[in-house]
Amino acid sequence: MTSDGLEIADLRDAPEHFGAVADRLWRAWWDHLADVEAALQEVVDSEEFPFTLVATRDGRFVGTVTGIQSDIDERPDVGPCLAALWVEPEERGQGIAEVLVANVLARFSAHGFERVYLSAKPHLHGFYQARGWTMVENEVGVDRLGIFVRALP
Repeated sequence: MTSDGLEIADLRDAPEHFGAVADRLWRAWWDHLADVEAALQEVVDSEEFPFTLVATRDGRFVGTVTGIQSDIDERPDVGPCLAALWVEPEERGQGIAEVLVANVLARFSAHGFERVYLSAKPHLHGFYQARGWTMVENEVGVDRLGIFVRALP
C-alpha cells in the first residue's frame, strides 16, 4: 500500500474486481463484452503469466493493467507487452498509471524478460515518451499506433 492508500493486487487475488476490469476494457478497446470476459478469464486462469493487476483505494477499483505475451495485432511477434492500462477518469493525474506501470515492469523483470513493448494511440505517445519509453515504429494499423519499447533492469 502506498502512502495515499493505493493498493496493487493481482486480479487472481482480487476477483471481486473482475467485472470492473472487464467493463473498462470493453468500453475502451473491445467490441463485445463476452470476448473481453473470455480473454480476461484466460489470464486469470493462467499460473503466473500473463497477468492482470488491479489498483484500488479503500477497496474501490481505480485502475488496471495487463502483462501479456502479444498485444499488437499487426506485430504478433513483438512481446511481451504492457497492455490495457486504464485509470478511472476521476482518478487520473494522481500517479496511479505510473504505479501500475512500475508494478508491471517489476513483474516482467521477475519473469526474466529483458525488454517490454506496448502500443499506443497518437494522443498517448507523449505520456509514454515522457516516462522513458522509446518509439520504435509509428502509424501502425488503422489506429495509427505507435509501438514503444523499454529495457528492463
